[in-house]
Amino acid sequence: MVKPLRPLQDPWEQLRWQVEAGADEALADRPIDRYAAVRSKAEPDPAPRPAAQTGRRPAAGASIAAGEAAGAARAASDLPSLRAALDRFEGCALKKTATNLVFADGNPKARLMLIGEAPGRDEDREGLPFVGVSGRMLDVMLGHIGFDRSTAYITNILFWRPPGNRQPTSIEIAACLPFVERHIELVAPRVLVFLGGAAAKTLLNRTEGITKLRGRWFDYQTGAMAKPVPVLATYHPAYLLRQPAQKRQAWRDFLAVKEKINELS
Repeated sequence: MVKPLRPLQDPWEQLRWQVEAGADEALADRPIDRYAAVRSKAEPDPAPRPAAQTGRRPAAGASIAAGEAAGAARAASDLPSLRAALDRFEGCALKKTATNLVFADGNPKARLMLIGEAPGRDEDREGLPFVGVSGRMLDVMLGHIGFDRSTAYITNILFWRPPGNRQPTSIEIAACLPFVERHIELVAPRVLVFLGGAAAKTLLNRTEGITKLRGRWFDYQTGAMAKPVPVLATYHPAYLLRQPAQKRQAWRDFLAVKEKINELS
């Protein structure tokens, strides 16, 4: 006979259970009934909805935020002013739930620039990219080709952590993209590496998944760049932690990056 689960009476025990289940942050002081929206959609509308609620408004808001981001990013003449512009920017909703802005780490004069997807819990706490378990994996990968954080520059396509490490939305990516493009222009690396599918598809404007993009060289160039920069897409370190069998392919990719940098030196 299977014994029924014992209810959790102790508040600390309840909290510990939630953390172990993945609920590691609070976004509001009261619970939200997520089923209310589902129930309301199931009920017939008594009258047509006003234009402001038709769904056209969010798209316009997203384009406005992207336009504001583009103007703020273009006005930045160096990395400190770009970071200051991000501090002032209010067009990305992730800023309201994140603890810290996660701008970059490493040497801004480095020949190699790596761009991942988004900060995680550890990155959000420390305000630096790739400082958690996947960051340690990245450090090992860089070390094998003779690089570290003093000779490489690291950032993400998002500057704030998505709640619960969920996938970023297209609106969030669009709001941050002008800052990412300006970031690349200001660093002016010799070689770019895009870590993971989100970074690769966004910055290369491709629809293929990372398994088809990885290991291939592309050219990256914005309107403000005098010439294109060679870029290689590869697996994100977090993916390699879940799929260690793919480390062999990532190792080949990093060897190709080292060869390219030596070729351009």
